[in-house]
Amino acid sequence: MAARAALLLLLLMAAAAPGPAQGSQGDREPLYRECLSRCERQNCSGAALRHFRARQPLYMGLTGWTCRDECQYECMWLTVRLYQQGGHRVPQFHGKVSAAPWGLGGLGVPPCPLTPPQWPFSRFLFVQEPASALASLLNGLASLVMLLRYRAAVPPAAPTYPTCTAFAWVSLNAWFWSTVFHTRDTALTEKLDYFCASAVILHSVYLCCVRTLGLQRPALISIFRAFLLLFLAGHISYLSLVRFDYGYNLVANAAAGMLTVAWWLRWCLRQGRRLPHVWKCAAAVLLLQALALLELLDFPPLGWVLDAHALWHIGTIPLNVLFYSFLMDDSLYLLKANSDLFKVD
Repeated sequence: MAARAALLLLLLMAAAAPGPAQGSQGDREPLYRECLSRCERQNCSGAALRHFRARQPLYMGLTGWTCRDECQYECMWLTVRLYQQGGHRVPQFHGKVSAAPWGLGGLGVPPCPLTPPQWPFSRFLFVQEPASALASLLNGLASLVMLLRYRAAVPPAAPTYPTCTAFAWVSLNAWFWSTVFHTRDTALTEKLDYFCASAVILHSVYLCCVRTLGLQRPALISIFRAFLLLFLAGHISYLSLVRFDYGYNLVANAAAGMLTVAWWLRWCLRQGRRLPHVWKCAAAVLLLQALALLELLDFPPLGWVLDAHALWHIGTIPLNVLFYSFLMDDSLYLLKANSDLFKVD
């Protein structure tokens, strides 16, 4: 409970961090800035603001869309249309850089990256990025279905049952916040999405360690678990209390992810002949890395909805099913192996 309370405190402090500065091409465009200034003067104060709130759909108000947000949305599309009419490349918007920490800007410390600029997306009702939000929701549903199947098929006596079910719950939590973030991008939902994604990646490392080493060395796994929890706490503390450094967050998560992939593949190669079901694990981690390359394809959204990030999320849906299928087969194998060993003893 204390660890959960500390994590919640860190998340709330992150949400209260100072606002970032705008740093993308679309935001710097004089046309966009003039449009935004004019829209806010005409609609976002006094009687005009009351009129805006009176005619705003209830679902927009409940999901936090403000008058300024509406102005940003309308001015974004005005800028995009004019860029296209002039034959120019579609600009990106709402990228952010934060100031140097603790007032060190005057000492030459550069701004640190916070979030990369975003392509313009066509909003559906109150959903900011419809394709990514739907894909995240479907990933969460796939994880939930496979968790229920796992619990129905695998008895709690299986050696990896607690770790596998905990991994499923951590993943479900991450997909929930991913759905929320792509539905409504705010400072809080962004941080919750990033931090919960980091928790999944670190739990993946832990799951791999438990399966490959921890069953024979329980003391080792306890030490490793404590290390991962301390690392996660330090990671969140740094991003929350020092600076939200997008580049550092990306490198840290990528390093942990690559460690997990290499670890799983090495184990799969060694166990492939003895355990036929490990092909599912190898295929899942290899395909996941292949899908991650989609993040390098930076292109304007197709139909202003489907971008590379959404395609990545769509591709992970069947991989969730495949990996949980491996966990189910492997847990049943371990249960049978332990039962046979007990009979021999």
